Amino acid sequence: MTTHHPIAIVGAGLGGLTLARVLHLHGIEAALFDLDASRSARPQGGMLDLHEESGQAALRAAGLHDRFRELVLPGGQALRILDRHAAVHLEHADQENGEQGEHGGRPEVHRAALRDLLLDSLPAGAVRWGAKVTGVRPLGGGVHEVTLADGSAFTTGLLVGADGAWSKVRRLLSPAVPRYCGLSFVEAHLHEADARHPEGAALVGGGMMFALDEGHGLLAHREPDGGLHVYAALRTGEEWAAGGSARAKEAVLERFSGWDPRLRALVADSDAPLVARPVHALPVGHRWARTPGVTLIGDAAHLMSPFAGEGANLAMLDGSGLAAAVAARPGDPEGALASYEEAMFPRSEAAAAESADNLELCFGAGSPRLLVERMLSYAG
Repeated sequence: MTTHHPIAIVGAGLGGLTLARVLHLHGIEAALFDLDASRSARPQGGMLDLHEESGQAALRAAGLHDRFRELVLPGGQALRILDRHAAVHLEHADQENGEQGEHGGRPEVHRAALRDLLLDSLPAGAVRWGAKVTGVRPLGGGVHEVTLADGSAFTTGLLVGADGAWSKVRRLLSPAVPRYCGLSFVEAHLHEADARHPEGAALVGGGMMFALDEGHGLLAHREPDGGLHVYAALRTGEEWAAGGSARAKEAVLERFSGWDPRLRALVADSDAPLVARPVHALPVGHRWARTPGVTLIGDAAHLMSPFAGEGANLAMLDGSGLAAAVAARPGDPEGALASYEEAMFPRSEAAAAESADNLELCFGAGSPRLLVERMLSYAG
């Protein structure tokens, strides 16, 4: 007999977990399905800046904001913008750990710690791990059937795709697929930076560093364990990044010929294998017609490049907003979905447009000068 879940969430990332947590607080249970074998099956990425009006608002709705503050990296909002010669063009110190100031309201937290906070706030067994979705189809009347890789299936009256960039649920709503943005990251890690990589640690400082030139960049941030998480960013064809972790350091460093040796060392001295990560995005303004019984949150709905810092923040706000809409309209799931989407579409479009603009600002002609001018305008 096929199991039926009134609400099913595909994807236990930050958005899906926030949705489940806020629903739980309203006495509404949802079934979560995630393809990972366990919560610790893979690394969860680096640092996030949580915005007051989005990610932090979602944590307040989830009743977790005070516990989140305990996870914040002291000094993590510090910012440095350099050029290829390591000359500093702009420097901001962290101000009271995100409570006030020009960069207030955006404290830094590690993605893994934030995910653990959300996971631990749910009832035991709330997430069905190792549940890879292989197919979804409508059965009529807003009910959908979801098939899993193990051959099992379930039905649901409200299906939420929180399944990321390559969402299978999105196919029910939209033909859109993510497109390559013309930029690839190559990820590196420097462990125990102050002791083992002091020059790199000094360049990065206590928070985030951008070292930019037209078509190239090195982005790095401090992590709670004292390491540095580094991204070498390159304007290049999509095929260049196809080698994944097999891409040799020499091939990356060749693209940074003429850069200050201390900056090049952020890649050359990596303590872990390099990993290539091509940057993709959905079209700016991606939306769909209201479709009974199904919706999307997070990257499944509005994947964008990371240059507005909005991806995780919007995913969490989507989750809390959808949960609030469902709780406010018992017995009216279509009204809840329509209300959620009406609020989500314009805010995600604005963030995606900002992200696309900032990518050009960072890696187009005039970098890093144009980024510095933009940052100074915010102060002004």
